[in-house]
Amino acid sequence: MSASKKQRSRGATKVRSKQMDLKMLETTPPWEWPDNAAAIFQAILTDREASAVDRVLAAELAGDYVVINDQLAETLMGILGSTGESALLRSHAAISLGPALEGADTADFDDPFDDPPLSEEMFQKIQRFLHMLYQQEDIPKQVRRSIFEASVRAHQDWHADAIREAYASGDRDWTLTAVFGMAHVPGFEAEILESLKTSDPETHVRAVKAAGNWSLEAAWPHVFALVENAGVTPKPLLLAAIGAVASLRRDTATLELLHDLVDSEDEDISDAADEALSMAGVFDEFEEDDSEDDDASGWIN
Repeated sequence: MSASKKQRSRGATKVRSKQMDLKMLETTPPWEWPDNAAAIFQAILTDREASAVDRVLAAELAGDYVVINDQLAETLMGILGSTGESALLRSHAAISLGPALEGADTADFDDPFDDPPLSEEMFQKIQRFLHMLYQQEDIPKQVRRSIFEASVRAHQDWHADAIREAYASGDRDWTLTAVFGMAHVPGFEAEILESLKTSDPETHVRAVKAAGNWSLEAAWPHVFALVENAGVTPKPLLLAAIGAVASLRRDTATLELLHDLVDSEDEDISDAADEALSMAGVFDEFEEDDSEDDDASGWIN
């Protein structure tokens, strides 16, 4: 075999190996990823000869809290800012910066026991970069919306005006983005309640999540009804309502309803109800009571 053929063969083997690794990582829980997962994503993202499908998937997975770091963030920013990349890839690159921004925003960079996913310098760099790009209105709408939805995960002063502008635009896609932003930026209670009345399924889901995030008491009857009528509530909306209902109220009727859903044959619904009860601190509370009185937990199995 000639040297050129051997080189091509080795190159093809490397590409197939990366593809196999990527597919494996896609179907593996992030906490079980190998130590070189970040390096795999980095290699695929920077390989312009990799398939478009692989690069989009790598961009999506690279944003996971388990692997995101300054180097990956820099690569994602490079893709996002490149007009030579597809809108789909740029959008995924933007969205993947969101969780890291949120994690860094709530971290204490001076705390030796805290380990934010990004350095403080990179965190601030991303914030400036996203704001700068968002102001460029000639960027494809899909990309610009993703930029905002990532940026809003770490609240800045300019976000409130951007939400108002998007919400008032009359554009369905921008309304959807605006309601997403309302879950992260305070001061939009009236708009969230208004959005609960929408006929658009995706906007409805985001409005329910926003109501739960801010524990809007006025949203309680609407959200509770969605969970109470779980058999007819569309699944995406039901999952959002399950996540919101325990943050709105934790009375007996609510907790019993969530507990009933833990027994659902649908694994997603069961897991969502279980997580809602856990987030409400119910299991700890009832386990503590149970140690004193076997009947204290009543409806808890």
